[in-house]
Amino acid sequence: MIPLLILGLLIQNPGAHGYELLALMEKRHYKYIVNFTKGSFYYNLQQLEEKGWIEQIQLKPSTSGREIRNFKITRSGMAEFEKLMVKYGTNSEYVILQFYGALLFADEYDKNKLLELIQSQIDQTNTRIALLDEYLSNTQELSGTIDYFRRMNENSRSHHLVNLEWFEQLKAEIEAQLPIG
Repeated sequence: MIPLLILGLLIQNPGAHGYELLALMEKRHYKYIVNFTKGSFYYNLQQLEEKGWIEQIQLKPSTSGREIRNFKITRSGMAEFEKLMVKYGTNSEYVILQFYGALLFADEYDKNKLLELIQSQIDQTNTRIALLDEYLSNTQELSGTIDYFRRMNENSRSHHLVNLEWFEQLKAEIEAQLPIG
């Protein structure tokens, strides 16, 4: 999915350089959509260029002495963007969280350690909600427009709130089963 993100960002920001695109992905919390690292990002950027889907453009000479590689999407890159939109836009997969796999064996695991795992999920979920709240408080949908990314983040926040409620309920039920003392 990283190629779709890079191509889409270049459509929105023609002439951007790699670091700008990576910074946008981090600022917009795209890590909740796809797992990426700096290395995987630059690898995909290089692959897109080698395939002819993006190309370098020269905006202005660098004054810092470092080469700055600015990019734009090509005509074939636009065709690939269209294909990727269909591929990912029509794909609906189950959400698979490793935690759910671990819960399959909760009865065979120490309850106090299980509570620690659940608390970790609660903490991580609260962190995600806080990041989404920060993003949502700093953006506003303009009248007459649809901000799809904002709507996606609102939906994600709702899912996290449901998960948080479930984690807290599960924790309370396990604590109620533990012997007092």
